[in-house]
Amino acid sequence: MAQFSVNVQRFDPYKNFKFRVKWDGRYVAGVSKVGGLKRTTEVVKHREGGDPSSSRKSPGRTEFEAISIERGVTHDSEFEQWASKVWNYGSGLGAETSLKDFRKEIIIEVYNEAGQLALAYKVFRCWVSEYQALPDLDANANAVAIQHIKLENEGWERDREVVEPAEPTLNDVG
Repeated sequence: MAQFSVNVQRFDPYKNFKFRVKWDGRYVAGVSKVGGLKRTTEVVKHREGGDPSSSRKSPGRTEFEAISIERGVTHDSEFEQWASKVWNYGSGLGAETSLKDFRKEIIIEVYNEAGQLALAYKVFRCWVSEYQALPDLDANANAVAIQHIKLENEGWERDREVVEPAEPTLNDVG
């Protein structure tokens, strides 16, 4: 396991606008928004027979929330291709789902303001449970068309091999 390096000079938290998403060994083009990583562990309450006035609590089953990923609509078909592995219209009886490869591991990377990799999370056994190819279209609007996928997953962990970078300083320009 990698050791954490500590940057005693950094006081500010990382910003939420410098990030990239990777699957199948390559970065996904145009991702503009990624939902948060959240897990919830059920609380199992129980009482001991000799203590009727209070209960004890212990951890139960842990659930990982789905992750939404959004990007502008382009000719890139990564979202559609993955969503079609879960359910592919018109593929014929027994071939609607690609059981061999409908799940993927993804990596979410967070960068500091200088563009250095600061944090990374690995998300396991993801599959597309929701796919929006096109948003509502409006001739009176002035906005980017956004598509999104919703990824079910079976857990995530921080990549401990990504250590805090030594942040650069700018030399005085004279």
